[in-house]
Amino acid sequence: MSSTGENGAAEPEQLAFIRETVKRAKPRTWRGAKRAEYLPVARVVVDKGVLTIDKFFDYEVPAAMAEEAQPGARVRVRFGARVVKGQREGGELHDGFIVARLEKSDFPGPLAPLAQVLSPEPVLTPPLLRLCRTVADRYAGTLADVLQLAVPPRHAKAEAEPSPPPRPRPPEPAPGGWSRYPAGPDFLASLAGGGSPRAVWTALPGPGWPYEIARAVAAALAGGRGALVVLPDGRSVARVDRALTELLGEGMHATLAADLGPRERYRRWLAVSRGSVHAAVGTRAAMFAPVRDLGLVVVWSDGDGSHSDPRAPHPHVREVALLRAAEEGAGVLLGGHAVTVEGAQLIRTGWARPLAADRETVRQVAPRVRTVTDQDQHRDAAAQAARLPSVAWEAAREALAGGGPVLIQVPRRGYVPRLACGRCRTPARCRRCEGPLEAAAADAPLHCGWCGAAEPDWHCPECGSFRLRAQVIGARRTAEELGKAFPRVPVRTSGRDAVLATVPAEPALVISTPGAEPVVEGGGGYAAALLLDGWALLSRPDLRAGEETLRLWLAAAALVKPATEGGTVVVVAEPTARPVQALVRWDPLGHAGLELDERAQLHFPPVSRMASVTGSPAAVADLLGLIRLPSDADVLGPVPAPALRGEEQERALLRVPPGQGAALAAALKAAQIARIALRTPETVRVRIDPTDIG
Repeated sequence: MSSTGENGAAEPEQLAFIRETVKRAKPRTWRGAKRAEYLPVARVVVDKGVLTIDKFFDYEVPAAMAEEAQPGARVRVRFGARVVKGQREGGELHDGFIVARLEKSDFPGPLAPLAQVLSPEPVLTPPLLRLCRTVADRYAGTLADVLQLAVPPRHAKAEAEPSPPPRPRPPEPAPGGWSRYPAGPDFLASLAGGGSPRAVWTALPGPGWPYEIARAVAAALAGGRGALVVLPDGRSVARVDRALTELLGEGMHATLAADLGPRERYRRWLAVSRGSVHAAVGTRAAMFAPVRDLGLVVVWSDGDGSHSDPRAPHPHVREVALLRAAEEGAGVLLGGHAVTVEGAQLIRTGWARPLAADRETVRQVAPRVRTVTDQDQHRDAAAQAARLPSVAWEAAREALAGGGPVLIQVPRRGYVPRLACGRCRTPARCRRCEGPLEAAAADAPLHCGWCGAAEPDWHCPECGSFRLRAQVIGARRTAEELGKAFPRVPVRTSGRDAVLATVPAEPALVISTPGAEPVVEGGGGYAAALLLDGWALLSRPDLRAGEETLRLWLAAAALVKPATEGGTVVVVAEPTARPVQALVRWDPLGHAGLELDERAQLHFPPVSRMASVTGSPAAVADLLGLIRLPSDADVLGPVPAPALRGEEQERALLRVPPGQGAALAAALKAAQIARIALRTPETVRVRIDPTDIG
């Protein structure tokens, strides 16, 4: 067994590809067996996600395995074997993948033989290996952990089934809904011609976006290439799946859904890997789907938190898509009703082009947006029973009388701001670094959640008030109160406990938490939408609070009928707030550009690169003492973090200028390896590009 210089990155498995616990028979010992005559050395990546062994290892190929032990195959190997009488013996059995067959090894000692070929199926293709290596390096993890995300667990029965032959390529699709965008037909034509256009797509409101994605996929297939679509949830996957089936028919794409059994998931994944289908659609777990000759990667709603894996090393779908497109020369379509700051940066740098409708088209299809402050609500005694200002109450009453359902969005329980001004709802921020202010208790002194600086004499910079607030009413209580205000009207709720996919096109109050809004059956849309407690979303102690609030509002408002058909959206928030104004104008790209300008002034992502390190105070201090950061790196903190299993935790933020993200990841990985070498017992959790930085 030998090592060759490699490093890595990784992350455990994803929800859609949970590994099965399988009892395997102990493989035979190949001691003294005849070695293969041709390419007798197999280079293997061992499925053991430890930073100190993030490299390839060489094994001898027994002659009996010479035909099956091909690059990409799953194998079992003995790791940690000893040299006994010139041969390697013993060691623990581990799974792995062959990455290459070689004529000889550069390791001078004896090699251990492969223990077993688990499957000759070449599941780890060279493009997939290169992508996993790149993702591992970017996120300071191990290659073995990334491979656990990229390659699903084997199911022998599914693997034994032959995949059907690929169906003929479809003809170039008509523009359809893309004709509403000035650059839409050209985008499709470029894909159909085998090109690789890159665009940030601001989707128009309404039910058409799944069909527009389907036409983009059809254009890529018509151009002789493959397509991959990644969406944030199963409901979105189901909508695109239906649109693709209507446009292309059965058997032209594979849906990699989380609710499929292990056998069916693996069967569909193999159909993609074997080239039986050239298009794949799924949630986060599908970002590594081995689509052959990839020509288009679509990421819908790239700002959705579901696109970031919660487990180490936390790869983000958008970043994997961009890395993959650069590696494989594919086109990119980052789409959504909102635009992220990262999307705005891609446009500003010229890496991608904007794909949006003109203002006249937006006005024709968007609902009317009205604003009202929650202070107006408090002065409006007639509407107190319904927790609605009169404007919102009247909009709901008229919509119900007109025969349509009304959507009411209520911030979920988790959206509780740390502190905000009690008079004007302006978030309480640190004067040193603009971080969110916190208090351990009602009478405790204020301190910054980012840099830890004390703030003994805070007052609101907008209105001068010294009062603070932090409260929000949840969806369940809202449903109870509105049920009393509108008796005889059905009340439906959609949220964490039960998310509704659709609701009937009939009068009803639909109470939903953000992101769980059901679609109206028949594509007609809601008659009205009421967006309550906007200050609670806007005041969250997070750099992305405004961007995320606008994304959630636009996603809900896009389900409402156009203003020409009476569709109305009422948002209860301060009318002068930037996200509120962007919603009223339906200008997500302009909002993203302003956010990007502000980030540039503060040197925050995506203008800079950032990482967080979290652990016990001693462990964080130990890592910060070992790490060798670039000369112009900044360290923010450490500051207290939420306790883990009752133990005190701290978090520090590490920030570097653009172009030094790779150096930051390498420095963090080297420091972690040094801590392991020094046998430091306590772990430190590292996250590159954290989605929430306070």
